[in-house]
Amino acid sequence: MSRIEVLLFDLGGVLVEFSGVRDLAVLLRGRLSESEILEQMSCYAPSEQFGLGKLSRDDFGKRFVKDWKLELPPEDFLREFQSWSKCLFPGAVELLTMLRPRFRLAALSNSNELHWERNTNDLGVTGLFEVAISSHHVGLYKPDPQMYLTALDRLGASPDSVMFFDDVPANVAAASALGIQAFQVDGVEDVRSRLMQEQLL
Repeated sequence: MSRIEVLLFDLGGVLVEFSGVRDLAVLLRGRLSESEILEQMSCYAPSEQFGLGKLSRDDFGKRFVKDWKLELPPEDFLREFQSWSKCLFPGAVELLTMLRPRFRLAALSNSNELHWERNTNDLGVTGLFEVAISSHHVGLYKPDPQMYLTALDRLGASPDSVMFFDDVPANVAAASALGIQAFQVDGVEDVRSRLMQEQLL
């Protein structure tokens, strides 16, 4: 087996706190439970189109406010929506700083232009990585195998030289099917524990 050279990270739920379901529940004034919101969001086509770069932010805002019957103007909703990418989890920067001398660090995220702007400009997330790829840049979503292949190509890396961390089982399975060592994790401490188990930390 090749030595691991690249650590590839999902962002939301792994290194970054994402509060979308909780915050949307507040905007809906209790009309739906968080589990109902999660279920409906997972198959809400405009969010997918926005995350693939196929829908403008203005059109997304108008559609979302209308479809979810929110009582605020689309431009106010978009400001709220952008803030759902909350912050780096405690310990994330320290962990990446510790790893950077020994590994190439990269990010692969199902995101959109608003959350990516916040991650880049407000939270300083994308600057922590040599390569950072969002779904809206490439028109692909994990677990589409082509998204991982795009990352490997961008990195000039072979699958067996990469270890990948994501909080979604289907995304982990898709990476594993390509020969990437992939692990489901929930937050920074889970990543740290896995790296220790794999004797990389």
